[in-house]
Amino acid sequence: MTRYTEPITVGVEEEFHIVDAETRHLVPRSGALLRRLPEDRFVPELQRSVVEANSRPFTRLEDLAEELVGLRRTMIRAADGLGLGIAAAGSVPLASEEALKISRDPRYEQMLDEYQVLTREQLICGTQVHAEIDDRDLAVAVAHRLSPWAPVLLALSASSPYWLGRDTGYAAYRPLVWQRWPTAGPMPEFGSAAEYAETIDELVRSGVITDPGMIYFDIRPSDHVPTIELRICDSCPRVGDIVLITGLFRALVARELEAAREEDPRQIRPELVRAATWRAARSGLEDDLVDPEDGTPRPAGDVIRRLVDDLRPELEDAGDWELVAALAREALARGSSSARQREAFARDGRLTDVVDLLLAETRSEEWRPETAGPRDGSKAA
Repeated sequence: MTRYTEPITVGVEEEFHIVDAETRHLVPRSGALLRRLPEDRFVPELQRSVVEANSRPFTRLEDLAEELVGLRRTMIRAADGLGLGIAAAGSVPLASEEALKISRDPRYEQMLDEYQVLTREQLICGTQVHAEIDDRDLAVAVAHRLSPWAPVLLALSASSPYWLGRDTGYAAYRPLVWQRWPTAGPMPEFGSAAEYAETIDELVRSGVITDPGMIYFDIRPSDHVPTIELRICDSCPRVGDIVLITGLFRALVARELEAAREEDPRQIRPELVRAATWRAARSGLEDDLVDPEDGTPRPAGDVIRRLVDDLRPELEDAGDWELVAALAREALARGSSSARQREAFARDGRLTDVVDLLLAETRSEEWRPETAGPRDGSKAA
């Protein structure tokens, strides 16, 4: 198979929770915060307790990481002046009815009127990764082909164990909240970009959604830029985890892009992908995942190490091998954010300690792995 050797441009959208610095509860203060931030980089979200930051596109992961650190620094400094804290996580544990406020935007207000409690309960934040694909037909094909690997990337991001003050028992509860939308889940197979567009038009005509932006597949062609977009992941407290996920996603896109160009068929059962997604949401990095290759349960570490090793050709082509391999080792050694949050709570039984952990990790500017990846032919871990 001929590999796609030119690095694919990537960018990231990050969603952040806004909390009161004293109570550590979610607060609907995005308006005040956004007035202190550059309009071209920070935007409101559905909930007034959330702000989104948008990176520029990059080809080097190191440059992307520094951009993400800089955006966080800008937002945190602005929040400090308002007595607010910024937390990057799929969910934060402390919230009250006051936080359940929708941003003042006609589109969001229409969503509230139509979807009711589903809209009000979107107290969640995600990390979205964009990888550039100019050919819309290929973007549609690749988005479907990548479906089996989305749960593995979700596991690496798992950071939403708490929901409205309670431990859910899940490593990532956010996907269970999100998948209630009528167009969420793995992307089906479409024969062309035209067929995909026609389906979106039919969904809009049905009245169930109002615009193409409400296509919420786990991986989808973007509705406004020439990219394929990973949407399944929780927001990540640590920038290094975003860099790891971005590097793996780019390598997967490069691999499947060449397979799609050569019309290498891939049979994907969406019901099995949904099952694997549930497993990843339940387990995170601390238990078994469903292996995308053979559909059997395997320890998360084994699945991720094999994925990194299998993607070594694409990672090397992009110049990402050493960095991604080292970040993967550290992520597996450290465990998921969800596990760290539960450890913080277990010390004294205070959910405020969980929020403090998230605030501290979001504020940290350290993202580089302590060790470089192997330069010889050894495996990633």
